[in-house]
Amino acid sequence: MAGEHVWHSHDHADEFFLVLDGELRIALRDGADGAEREVVLPRGAVFVVPRGVAHRPSAPDGASILMFEPSGTSSVGDRHDEVPGHVDATTGHRL
Repeated sequence: MAGEHVWHSHDHADEFFLVLDGELRIALRDGADGAEREVVLPRGAVFVVPRGVAHRPSAPDGASILMFEPSGTSSVGDRHDEVPGHVDATTGHRL
């Protein structure tokens, strides 16, 4: 991925990220007060965004990642802002 994704959440599924190359940043809104925090994931790092947590992945310099989630899960989540044209809205595929 390259650039910034949209804020979104998944009501019924956790989302697992594995960074294959580059650096991935994930902004999170997971506190009761809606405060934001960011995790920075270098190559080889893994991170799980729990179901229901609003998040926005980004990779300003580009990153190769694998995401694991149930098939049929929308890449823009169950709730989100308007999806800009540069963001692919897809659903996961069976392995």
